[in-house]
Amino acid sequence: QVQLVESGGGLVQAGGSLRLSCAVSGSIFTINAVGWYRQAPGKQRELVATITTRGSTNYADSVKGRFTISRDNVKNTVYLQMNSLKVEDTAVYYCNTPTLGLKGSWGQGTQVTVSS
Repeated sequence: QVQLVESGGGLVQAGGSLRLSCAVSGSIFTINAVGWYRQAPGKQRELVATITTRGSTNYADSVKGRFTISRDNVKNTVYLQMNSLKVEDTAVYYCNTPTLGLKGSWGQGTQVTVSS
């Protein structure tokens, strides 16, 4: 079983930055990739960025050039550095593995609010 806990959200002005953290524990050896997702009010959850165990990354077009996903294998933590934040980035952000996501297993998430 894998557990993922998000933290680091908050309120920030447009143009500002935040760094989200995802602490991963449990059967880490079973993980092939970790993704950051977000869900804004009234919208479907969307994939923001992913990082594989080999360090390959992928981003949604809406965040390319502004967000960076990274991992610290010693701390078993995945980060999402968010720069040049926009009001439309406001959402609850979740980290998850694709497998857990397909099973409908999600954590509490962390709220990111960007004010104009």
